[in-house]
Amino acid sequence: MKQLDAAEKVVLDRDDVARAIVRMAHEVVERNADRDSPLALVGIHRRGVHIAGRLHAQVAELVTEPVALGSLDISFHRDDLGRRPQAPVVHATAIGFALDGATVVIVDDVLFTGRTVRAAIDALFEYGRPARVQLAVLVDRGHRELPIRPDYVGKNLPTSFAERVNVRIAELDGSDQVTISEGSNGGVVV
Repeated sequence: MKQLDAAEKVVLDRDDVARAIVRMAHEVVERNADRDSPLALVGIHRRGVHIAGRLHAQVAELVTEPVALGSLDISFHRDDLGRRPQAPVVHATAIGFALDGATVVIVDDVLFTGRTVRAAIDALFEYGRPARVQLAVLVDRGHRELPIRPDYVGKNLPTSFAERVNVRIAELDGSDQVTISEGSNGGVVV
């Protein structure tokens, strides 16, 4: 790990993030090479959308057939709406392609409890019935509350509940970086 300051440690820098996405793209293509169903990547708002866009660009370079790209808002599918102090920020869902019979790779920045992914699956099925659903995450930090396992992982990052994983993406934050810091809620910067 590279030291950022006393409170925050860099675990993935810009080059590490880029390499992880390239590696995951190769894994997606390899795992789905023999499938007859069309391939689609769907990013979960917010950071998952940008990671999906990058992953899509890499996958598109490796295959000859078109790969669909979409985004998914899960705000009203969360199971903690009543527990959150603020109303959810709603983003547009953009799925301009048929999901029926497709292989859909849901993309997010961090897998923690599994509740975001569960909400994403619920939201996704409102738009169609994919042949299969896979999961790609930049960081898997463990601590699952639901039986959810990623198919593609940029970095396994065992953490304690007292630690916070901070994912920064250039499109939103000005730089690409994953850090760990001490945090009171063990959450993820979103």
